[in-house]
Amino acid sequence: MSFPQPASRKVPEITAFFWTIKLLTTAMGEAASDFLVFKFNPYLAVFLGGVVLAIALYIQFSVRKYNAWIYWFAVSMVAVFGTMAADGLHIQLHVPYIASTMLFAIVLAIVFIAWHKSEKTLSIHSINTRHREAFYWLTVLSTFALGTAVGDLTATTFGLGYFTAGLLFLGLILVPAIVYWVAKRHEILWFWAAYVLTRPLGASFADWTSKPRSIGGLNHGDGHVAIFLAVIIFVLVAYLAATRKDVKHT
Repeated sequence: MSFPQPASRKVPEITAFFWTIKLLTTAMGEAASDFLVFKFNPYLAVFLGGVVLAIALYIQFSVRKYNAWIYWFAVSMVAVFGTMAADGLHIQLHVPYIASTMLFAIVLAIVFIAWHKSEKTLSIHSINTRHREAFYWLTVLSTFALGTAVGDLTATTFGLGYFTAGLLFLGLILVPAIVYWVAKRHEILWFWAAYVLTRPLGASFADWTSKPRSIGGLNHGDGHVAIFLAVIIFVLVAYLAATRKDVKHT
């Protein structure tokens, strides 16, 4: 199977909208994954999540230029399935969070090394070939799985709780933003650092909002939180699709 080469860059411009929707998808993915896995047969939920993710990525690879609806649908499905993959190792296979964190960190490092060795850059501004697009989505999936494991490790294994863990990651994600704003150097490094941190940040606050009070949450329910966040994502993506504010105009 072959896909047409992109006619232009296949990712949006990095704006406040990008970071907002990215953070919302991480939170939505956490809540949606937990709802589906615990409400239905977990094996069936993971299988169907993988199927929908494959469909979303197939559509994304099939188009020749960036489309807000298609791109963010793919990111949302990566968020859901990436959470399922990371949680499945712990819940179904009883792999400790520290072990899964190390595993996904190694996977992400391998993807980065292979990407850089092949393309000589890790910049998302260079996603204009099919090969680079494949590396990009492998990286996105790896960051979601890693971020999920790190968030659970911090909140549960280290005993910080969801809200405190959320505050911790909120502080950590400000570091790359401030360093880059001050130094204006190493843009790619700080971008990917912030990108990884959005996952545990969003997931921690999603769990804090949805989980029972007995384990430190506000007890709004995984399903309700997932739907609420999905609606916000839909509205923001609809706005971007209509205004194209996340498309570079030349």
